Amino acid sequence: MNHHHFKGKDIPHVKLDPKMTIEDLVDVFASTGYNGRQLGEAAKLYAKMIKENATICLTVAGAMTPVGFGGIFKTLIERGFVDWIITTGANVYHEDHFAWGFPVKQGHFEVDDMVLYEKEIVRIRDVYIKFYETLEAEDQVVQKMFKDKLSDKPFTTAEFCNLMGKISKEKAKFPEKSFVTAAYDYDVPVYISTLKDSSLAMNLAVHRLRDKPYNLDFVREIIEQGAILYNSKKSGIVELGGGVPKNTAQQTGPLLDQILRRDDGGQDYIIQITDARPDTGGLSGATLQEGKSWGKVQDAHNDVVTVYADSTIAFPILALYALSNQKPRKPKRLYKKLNTYYQKLKEDYFIKPDRYYDALTSDLKKPKLK
Repeated sequence: MNHHHFKGKDIPHVKLDPKMTIEDLVDVFASTGYNGRQLGEAAKLYAKMIKENATICLTVAGAMTPVGFGGIFKTLIERGFVDWIITTGANVYHEDHFAWGFPVKQGHFEVDDMVLYEKEIVRIRDVYIKFYETLEAEDQVVQKMFKDKLSDKPFTTAEFCNLMGKISKEKAKFPEKSFVTAAYDYDVPVYISTLKDSSLAMNLAVHRLRDKPYNLDFVREIIEQGAILYNSKKSGIVELGGGVPKNTAQQTGPLLDQILRRDDGGQDYIIQITDARPDTGGLSGATLQEGKSWGKVQDAHNDVVTVYADSTIAFPILALYALSNQKPRKPKRLYKKLNTYYQKLKEDYFIKPDRYYDALTSDLKKPKLK
């Protein structure tokens, strides 16, 4: 795109009014510059994704549920503004504290952690969690949940989280305080990008030592995620932070094109809110435009917006803007469609076996199966 001209919109002399709405504020952001402008454009792009009925994935890195943001995720699920989720195990684990009524408190970051350790207080920056009353209590809940579950056959993390949502809904003290329970109610698949890197997996150790196997079918999980993109007319991602959740969602494009030779082109829209730098070579900071070279996004020039900001500041603004001006959508209920989507992708992959790349041969041609 050629931006080498003087034809842009005038920068306004910003005026704030006590009666302004969140929509007015986003309009102000979008008309200014720097990351304020990026945030305004991201909020409008999210509204566009919803309006155009895109299948929307929310990816969540970092510790977002300990600061209560699970409530925002829950609201977006209920409005039909999030269709599937990829997150860390920590966000699912800590979200369950609220459902079961285990204490999580505001603390402070200027502390002596040796003293906190003696007082059995665990901290995430300025959030305090009790070691026994919260963490050990949660550990017992998770251990009971999976004592006799998921050890009889391979499972995906979507099935793992769906089961957590079901049990928390039936038995937790405050089931309404969990986005995982809401995901269960609305058939929103919740994938944990790295299950073993969390307390959820650690709590399976007590059962594994009793010879109960837990076999995560990570390959089926990857195919399911690609199948969601494959079966969507329009598809987009809202990324909070980067990390493995970001890559897990974005690799759906390369799976379809590079591996399965589908030539689909990746996501139609991506929004990322991050504080990671692009020049270090890490995935968290990699620009969305760079993803085009991998086939992760359809267009490097349009419908991709990166906001360099703290997600705890920017995400509520983006979410509230969408909640304020977009009508609720009918839930897509993807969880119940995963097997159908999987089978559709499988059937199309094998429909003309002479045209796809066979790793057992030297045929390296790139077929077009669309």
